[in-house]
This record gives sequence, C-alpha cells and structure tokens, in this order.
Amino acid sequence: MAIVVRLDVELARRKMSVGEFAERVGLTPANVAVLKNGRAKAVRFSTLDAICRVLDCQPGDVLQWVDD
Repeated sequence: MAIVVRLDVELARRKMSVGEFAERVGLTPANVAVLKNGRAKAVRFSTLDAICRVLDCQPGDVLQWVDD
C-alpha cells in the first residue's frame, strides 16, 4: 500500500509557490518539501485541514492511494 502526496500538482494548478504555501499553512518550507517528496510518515489532521483550507480542496485532491 502506498499513499502518494499530490501537493505539487495542486500547487502548480494554483500557481502557488512553496514559500507562499508554507507561510499560509504554517509549515516550514523544509516540511513542505518532505510532504511533496513523499518522505512524510504521517500528517496531522490539523495540518491536512490547513492544507485543504489554503488550497480550497478536499483531502482526496492531495492524497491518493496507489496499490503496490
């Protein structure tokens, strides 16, 4: 089982920089990079909530399950 983080796709669709996104969500750019690169082991619901609020999207727009 693999969860793919599609954050880069959503940022590109909105023409939003990582720096702007990080500031608006309340994360460091380094932590955004961890999410974007698929190295995150977990995501807090409060962080997911902030991501969805900033991007005006649903969790399924950012996270995708892919069968191994």
